[in-house]
Amino acid sequence: MKHVRGPLCSIDVGERTAETEEIDDVLESAIGGRALGTKLAHDRIPFDADPLGADNRLYFATGPLQHSTMSFTGRMSATGVSPLTDGLLSSNAGGFLSRNFTGTGYSAVEITGASDDLVIVHVTDDGVEFEAVPELEEATVPETCEYIEDEHGLGSEHTTVIGPAGENRVRFASIMTSEERAFGRGGLGAVLGAKNVKAVTFDGDSTREVEIPPLQMEIHGEAAQAEHPMKDQGTTSVAEYANMVEALPSYYFSELTFEGIDGISGDRVEEKKYKKGTCSSCAFACKLPTRDEESGLETEGPEYETLMAFGSNSGIDDVVDLMKSNKLCDVYGLDTISAGDTVAAYLASEDEFGNADLIHDLVEKIAHREGVGDTLAEGVDRIHDDLGVENWSVKGMEFAAHDGRTLNGQGLAFATSNRGADHMYAEFYPYEYPLVDADDAFDKEGLEEKPPKLVELENINAIKDSAVICKFSRDFMTDDRFETLLDADYEELLALGGEIVTLERHFNNQRGFDRGDDTLPYEIPDFEQGLAEYYGERGWNDDGTVPDATFEGGHVAPADD
Repeated sequence: MKHVRGPLCSIDVGERTAETEEIDDVLESAIGGRALGTKLAHDRIPFDADPLGADNRLYFATGPLQHSTMSFTGRMSATGVSPLTDGLLSSNAGGFLSRNFTGTGYSAVEITGASDDLVIVHVTDDGVEFEAVPELEEATVPETCEYIEDEHGLGSEHTTVIGPAGENRVRFASIMTSEERAFGRGGLGAVLGAKNVKAVTFDGDSTREVEIPPLQMEIHGEAAQAEHPMKDQGTTSVAEYANMVEALPSYYFSELTFEGIDGISGDRVEEKKYKKGTCSSCAFACKLPTRDEESGLETEGPEYETLMAFGSNSGIDDVVDLMKSNKLCDVYGLDTISAGDTVAAYLASEDEFGNADLIHDLVEKIAHREGVGDTLAEGVDRIHDDLGVENWSVKGMEFAAHDGRTLNGQGLAFATSNRGADHMYAEFYPYEYPLVDADDAFDKEGLEEKPPKLVELENINAIKDSAVICKFSRDFMTDDRFETLLDADYEELLALGGEIVTLERHFNNQRGFDRGDDTLPYEIPDFEQGLAEYYGERGWNDDGTVPDATFEGGHVAPADD
């Protein structure tokens, strides 16, 4: 099995120390990325660690495919205990960081402890340096990137940065890279903020040798030549269709369609797109650099989930207002989905849907924890009672789009996901849209025959997050291509994906998670039966916990057939 190579660099920012540890035994069974981060976290983070405490650890890791020049491989993974969900969580980001990370020669970097002073940590193939930066307190992401480039000659593609939201421990703060790409979901930016780390930079010329088969160039060529709506409109290309089939959350989840969709649709976003945007080594180029000529506003996006959270869910039907919300989240370091949903909850409580000025003011207040922003910075799960609104979250994470009330398999996927109401954990929704023309497409209603497919999708997505390969490669990555690129049988890869999902679940079980957390704020047909079937496919207990017998010597044993 192909896997990333190199030692672990363990950095204690409180003690100002950095140690190199050989982890070949972990690498041989972990591929890289999410698998590597999860295995290290499961073994090294105390089960009772405070997400915002010194004992929590944050792992950055790439995979073997970051040693290729193949499209869809400009990504990397971050793993730690989430301040938003209180469980173990991995998030990944695109952009141009991953190749600079591999240049350090490390397979993973671990950040632990907590600094007394605000610091930047510089990681290179020559070692680790700590730089006190009190002058960057409350600096925005662009301001911090500008400082790093001016002082150290490192562009934003070398950086992971938090904005004021991370420093102020907003529970859905992002870690930003390449200035406008985000390790978005789960609040890992607040983990860095709690450790008083403003940024971590990566640089070097010590990339380890990982031989990737020639198939990489075939895939790269197909990505370059493919005609695909995402190349023009990114993920917003699905917006009008999702609205048509009643899967677009609107007005804080009170409706499933939005009458103002034309003002924020993929067509409107494409009209504002002024150049192509991509990630490292990717010819698919699905990103969205947008500009409003009248105001001069420039941002990258919004993507479809932002269109939902700050658009339809907030009652906004103007694409420029939406672009500004997206920009503010990038500048301050906020997950656009959780931020938008939380703002929408406040709008619902105040009957202020459609008030763009209020929305933009709330984003700034959240980032700085000022006034009502201090309350909203806690996220929907912790504040819904105070606002007098329903709790639209799973495991503390606010909902993405592709609504499970219409797409029932995606609804079950939101409930089972170890990281909460996130659509990318399993990505069941593409199989339920009525226009899907595939042998494994499903009717959108009900859960019949869906739990086994859900397990397969969670498992293969764990492999994608470990390899690391973009989820938007789905039209290009067949079973046999996974086998060739990673030098492993497809069933072996699915088993490893299942092990990662089970490790996450076991860690979270030790923190009190069980079946009671695999819930939804709405009903779908045969949910309890579908959930029980899912547990059976996983080999877990009926209460959603991992059996003790699953672990042999600290490792996950395969589930019985």
